[in-house]
Amino acid sequence: MALLSKNAQDAVAGAGGGYLNPTKIASGSAVRFALLSDEPLEYYELWADGPDQKAKPFRFDAEPSPDDIAAALGDDYTRRMNREGTGVDPIKFGMALPVYAFDSGEVKILSLTQKSVIRELDAISQTEDYEDILATDFTLGKEGSGLNTEYKLLPVPRKKGAQATIEAAWVEAQAAGFDLSRLMTGGNPFKADA
Repeated sequence: MALLSKNAQDAVAGAGGGYLNPTKIASGSAVRFALLSDEPLEYYELWADGPDQKAKPFRFDAEPSPDDIAAALGDDYTRRMNREGTGVDPIKFGMALPVYAFDSGEVKILSLTQKSVIRELDAISQTEDYEDILATDFTLGKEGSGLNTEYKLLPVPRKKGAQATIEAAWVEAQAAGFDLSRLMTGGNPFKADA
């Protein structure tokens, strides 16, 4: 029996909230998930720091021009610097998909900017053996840290007896107002703004 509750484990692991972020996976471990849609939200993303020094993502539906970026950031936000501190962090292509996270038993958003993981997921989706990519589970593992980080995405058979649980969680999330497109405006994809 685990010492910590599932909520405490997620908070300590940095996996709290509704996002499954590869950078938050502990080195030497993996997470298991099932895709809930085969239509990802695609965008270009950059991060900026606000007046309160909290980071915020800015997403664009096409690669933004310097003017687009300036208009989105306004006077309140400043682009983050790259790791070396020699310039601004580059804009990254990203995609997001709703997933069922087996560890928490809930719908989360898989947000990817790691090109290697995106390419691998795309390659798997084009393989005849995984024609129905929504009927397959995946494990995403991480080794290393910083510039020496490697991710490994593997398709695995659907966990026995999990299909009904996955479907029920997805129906519940959609009934609560789940809308992935709210990521583009900085809104909460899990419920409409009040």
